[in-house]
Amino acid sequence: MTVRAAIVGLGRWGRSLVNAVHGKTDIIKFVAAHTRTRASAEDYCREKSIPLRDRFEDILSDPAIDAVVLATPHSRHAAQVMAATAAGKHIHVEKPLTLDRPSAEQIVSAAKKAGIVLAVGFNRRFHPSVVEIRKRLASGQLGHVMSMVATHTTSTGQFIAADNWRAQPDEAPGGAITAVGVHSIDHMIEFAGPVRDVLSTTGRYVGGPSDDTTNIMLRFKSGATGLLFCSVATATTLSFTLFGTKGLAEFSKPNLARFRFVPISTVAPTGPVTAPPDEIIESPAFDTLNAELIEFARCIAEKRPYPVAIDQVLHGMSVFDAIVRAGKSGKIETVE
Repeated sequence: MTVRAAIVGLGRWGRSLVNAVHGKTDIIKFVAAHTRTRASAEDYCREKSIPLRDRFEDILSDPAIDAVVLATPHSRHAAQVMAATAAGKHIHVEKPLTLDRPSAEQIVSAAKKAGIVLAVGFNRRFHPSVVEIRKRLASGQLGHVMSMVATHTTSTGQFIAADNWRAQPDEAPGGAITAVGVHSIDHMIEFAGPVRDVLSTTGRYVGGPSDDTTNIMLRFKSGATGLLFCSVATATTLSFTLFGTKGLAEFSKPNLARFRFVPISTVAPTGPVTAPPDEIIESPAFDTLNAELIEFARCIAEKRPYPVAIDQVLHGMSVFDAIVRAGKSGKIETVE
């Protein structure tokens, strides 16, 4: 079975999604496209042999289209997903699902009633480095999760025009959370469970209309803690470290290519404190966008849920709401 998909939104990220699978797999194929600025996409769609539709409604009414992939402004996700669900289309939507928990709940409820696959684009979950942490937690090799520390930054803020949708405060509440931080929060929720409360601060450093930098402290119901620094106003880097009672595991580099595991020491030091040798796994060429879209298509073909658990996505929206509130109040906010 080949899933016939339409891409909606052909900015940088929408094109990255198309490029990830175009001509590389038979399980999913983009057969239509729609974007708000048709003129900017005509040459690209012609090159890829993807028909460009004038209206989103034209895609929804086409029975030859099985699925819709949304790479559109965050504020449009709720209405677009609801419309696609009503049309019976399977949906892959970029993170965040929406901009608040109530609208996300409406989407999830509608998708369940319609019996369609709803996939949220947390593509980093598919990377081998993240899979390694998941496996080592499940096997007990890491012990119990104590704390997680993440850094995710890019220098993209300086290149975003002040009138671009990504720069608008209502599209990017909480600073750099929507752009980059939601990925690390998603990992923390998967690895440590529900978040109890958060404290957040935001800052603005590149002069745009919205905050571009965020610091977050999280406390989990399990007793674990989390720290996250994310920004689109400095040099690009990425790291995520999970500290467990039996060792630590981390992935790093902007493409998540380097995984490292260090077990706890088993003998007391007799001199300077040293650590057991690192275990290093390199995965330099893995394409997470290709992996997530192929899995989306397989879930449609096999009639099974997408592996990014929707209850964790919804809890992530509650955490998102609490972080936004904390950034405004300056106080610890409970995750509702």
